[in-house]
Amino acid sequence: MREITLSKAVNEAIAEEMRRDPTTFLIGEDVAEAGTPFKVLSGLVEEFGTERVIDTPIAEPGFMGIAVGAALTGSRPIVDLMFGDFIFLIMDQLCNQAAKACYMSGGKLNVPLVLRTNLGATRRSAAQHSQSLHALVAHIPGLKVALPSSAYEAKGLMKTAIRDNNPVVIFEDKLMYQEKALVPEEEFLIPFGEANVKREGTDITLIGTSSMVQVAEAAAEQLASEGISAEVIDPRTIVPLDEATLLESVRKTSRAIVIDEGHQSFGTTAEIASRLNEKAFYHLDAPVLRMGAMDVPVPFSPALEDITVPTAEGVADNARKLCAGEMIHAA
Repeated sequence: MREITLSKAVNEAIAEEMRRDPTTFLIGEDVAEAGTPFKVLSGLVEEFGTERVIDTPIAEPGFMGIAVGAALTGSRPIVDLMFGDFIFLIMDQLCNQAAKACYMSGGKLNVPLVLRTNLGATRRSAAQHSQSLHALVAHIPGLKVALPSSAYEAKGLMKTAIRDNNPVVIFEDKLMYQEKALVPEEEFLIPFGEANVKREGTDITLIGTSSMVQVAEAAAEQLASEGISAEVIDPRTIVPLDEATLLESVRKTSRAIVIDEGHQSFGTTAEIASRLNEKAFYHLDAPVLRMGAMDVPVPFSPALEDITVPTAEGVADNARKLCAGEMIHAA
């Protein structure tokens, strides 16, 4: 094991899979010499050349369409979408073409494509570059959706995604690229649909996605000092979702908070909470609580932006209230 950044982990995963499979290639804006604005892909063009690390014009629908066609005809493209907010530009190619090809062909066609992009606020990038839009694509049958919470998950999930015969969308938190975690030197993959119990507990379950896993862990630390035992779970993928692990935990603790950086209304928190309420109702001592981002465009003002997303202090405060038997209503 060695400690590396999330950025390095993604880079390693892509390089290893491109060495393993010559049909794998990378396409997107500034993916070659620039290595993307976050420098995640730096060095790949030197090893694989411009025929496999392909810089494109600023034309997201165009290069996404190229990738879908390439996947249908035997390649394994990795599409780099500079910001997750730009996903609106490629919704037809992703949701009407890639997601439905296997079903509409009766299983004769596959689209082994990876779309890697990002999410996350509090980077002072304003309303059009700070959204967390994973719930949009999770709504579409035929797509798989992964949300790595550390360098370890980023590498293992990326390698699994590239080898999957279905279209996979991976959202990386843009604020986590320089965060480090222990990652094995030897090859490993993380199966989709297997949640990770990051911390065991008995009083309340905290389910966090992406960077909200760290928020949940920080809240659990605060609660532990007060005698409240919080279990922290990282779903890793929301499609497929590991319901069994989540339900087992909630049946044990009888309380749960779901924390996600996407907007609260009609989002990931709502879906997970609904499943827990439906399938673990008689084990619950309180309704499952949701904590998502405020239903407002992400502000540019730092003072305003910082209060739009869940915090460890907010999670801990709500956990205390649930454990004390207080009724809390979702905002």
